[in-house]
Amino acid sequence: MLHENRNTAASQDPYVKDTPSLIASDKVEGTAVYGRDGDRIGSIQRVILEKKGGRVAYAVLGFGGFWGIGDDYYPLPWEKLTYDESLDGYRIDLTKEQVEGAPRATDDSDDWYRNNGRSVYDYYGVPPYWI
Repeated sequence: MLHENRNTAASQDPYVKDTPSLIASDKVEGTAVYGRDGDRIGSIQRVILEKKGGRVAYAVLGFGGFWGIGDDYYPLPWEKLTYDESLDGYRIDLTKEQVEGAPRATDDSDDWYRNNGRSVYDYYGVPPYWI
């Protein structure tokens, strides 16, 4: 079989190192997000991928609770995030108050994303990942 002959370090090592242009999903989760004003808004709680195409559909920003309890969750189009090395986190071109006006995930069911996906992308003014 084809995959039996692959004996590379990457296929043997689940801890493949990040590169300047790539990052592992487990390192994105927990990364701080800063607003346009430089203030910390919250952190990435989860990255949602499209199953078939592999595109990043959303980065879910969590904030508002205490130590992660009672957080509100805001799906962001990945395109709205810019990695800022000086902050070791992501920047978004909005303030916390503007994000609070965005569609907020009220549950983790498929229905929420199916029914609200378009409104998330419309709010942030970027084309949806499925187009």
